[in-house]
Amino acid sequence: MLGIAEQLPHMCLFSREGANILYLECAAVIDGPSGGVRWERFKTAAVIAGHKTDDGGIVNTTQDAAPVTSGVAGLDYILRGGYAKFRSHLIEGRPGSGKTTLGLQFLINGASLGEKCLYITLSESRRELLSVAGRHGWDLKGVDIFELVPPELSLDPSQLQTVVHSSDLELGETVTAALAEIERVKPDRVVFDSLSEIRLLSQGSLRYRRQVLALKSFFLLNNATVLLLDDLTAEHDDLNLHSITHGVIRMEQVTPIYGGERRRLRLIKMRGVELRGGYHDFVIRPGGVEVFPRLVAGDHDQTAGGPPALSGNGVDALLGNGLERGTSTLLMGPSGVGKSTIASSYAHAALNRGERVLVLLFDETRRIFLDRAASLNMTLDPFWKSGMLLLDKIDPAEISAGELSSRIQSAVERSGTRIVIVDSLTGYLNSMSEEQHLVLQMHEILTYLNQKSVVTILLLANHGLVGQMAAPVDLTYLCDAVLLLRFFENAGRVRRAISVIKKRVGAHEDTIREFRISAEGVAVGEPLDEFRGILTGAPVFEGKHSDLLSG
Repeated sequence: MLGIAEQLPHMCLFSREGANILYLECAAVIDGPSGGVRWERFKTAAVIAGHKTDDGGIVNTTQDAAPVTSGVAGLDYILRGGYAKFRSHLIEGRPGSGKTTLGLQFLINGASLGEKCLYITLSESRRELLSVAGRHGWDLKGVDIFELVPPELSLDPSQLQTVVHSSDLELGETVTAALAEIERVKPDRVVFDSLSEIRLLSQGSLRYRRQVLALKSFFLLNNATVLLLDDLTAEHDDLNLHSITHGVIRMEQVTPIYGGERRRLRLIKMRGVELRGGYHDFVIRPGGVEVFPRLVAGDHDQTAGGPPALSGNGVDALLGNGLERGTSTLLMGPSGVGKSTIASSYAHAALNRGERVLVLLFDETRRIFLDRAASLNMTLDPFWKSGMLLLDKIDPAEISAGELSSRIQSAVERSGTRIVIVDSLTGYLNSMSEEQHLVLQMHEILTYLNQKSVVTILLLANHGLVGQMAAPVDLTYLCDAVLLLRFFENAGRVRRAISVIKKRVGAHEDTIREFRISAEGVAVGEPLDEFRGILTGAPVFEGKHSDLLSG
């Protein structure tokens, strides 16, 4: 038979005393000694925004629901400033998704600002929380940790009880202890970890909803900004909390077939705020959670352009005097045809002009990239060591597309990068789960870079080396210029040809030229008229051998 504590729900009674003060009186029914009943009562005078307090002061209504920083820069950007002040927010996610880490960062940030911070834990011990903080290099000084399992509930055989966990505590006693601690500390920021324990103790959705409503009201009346953590252990998707709380953030963890896990979060709800919706990638590394907001080109202003970017070789003539600022160029061709070399020539020329260059390397290491450039009369090592050349080695198995776009944005806005080279899109494609997502993401990235007047050079390898070749993904319509590079054979030698298929800005040559890669760099020959089948992927030269580059 259920005890009295199981039959009677925890009750919260509201009463208004006076004109401007709202009092909250909570009564918890708790099993007493010998089956009796004892009542725990407490009352708090709560401040209503815009009304008088006990001492006659006036609460500043402009601070009500004002943004409160989360301690995570990327999340603040998504939330348009941070969590809402004096409101309760739900952070939900499966175990291991990063809720505890996010909550600790919120409190540590508050403590650094001189605010009172309280972490109420039903699921983890103080020792475990301190261990988590230590691994991230955090000091929890200024953060009160209230472990909601009384010390006497232990495995000590001298105690009256043997094995009792937090779920064995009666609901009223659990909540009363938490509220009493809040009354004692009077915190500005609170993390409640976790609501799953309250759900288990409530043993019913109606009682659970009423209990969470009581907690929310108590926090609101005590002017606390609160994060309620929930690990989604309910049998069914419970949306009760979504309607109760001011904001809802869901944290997810996805494990691909190969590579590291991918983490993402979604802002489901935030009252009174224009949402930056969709999924936003994040990682958990030493130092905490780092969020990479989804790039939206429309959120960024247009930047003034400049003179065209030149390579210093014959490719500029093909393009009609170089690459215009704020445009993107796609170099297409089989592996080994010279795409990276031509891109390096533009990087080398830009560095000599004093411009900063970002190269995203998917297919080769930094040392191979630098050594190859040096062997072609393009010394890039000094620029790399000085920080003018940013070489970012990308592992598609470990980095998400959101983090990659965040790195590009950081290089442009913080470092003043003027040229971005992606070597290659084939490697970038491997970091995406589905091809259509790559096209959408590249559209946002290219639009953003164009608005920032950055010259973007994309490399895309075709399938196969010779003959009919197909691209793994069609991005030609997104780019302002497309250069086609091909192998062809003449007199028993393999040679290279280059042509411009399209260019949106300005005139360009419609001819086919031979180009050669040597120790002196890139050399481009005169236009050749005797080619046949260049667009089929198997060009045939039918002219004179003397028309080709010598050597």
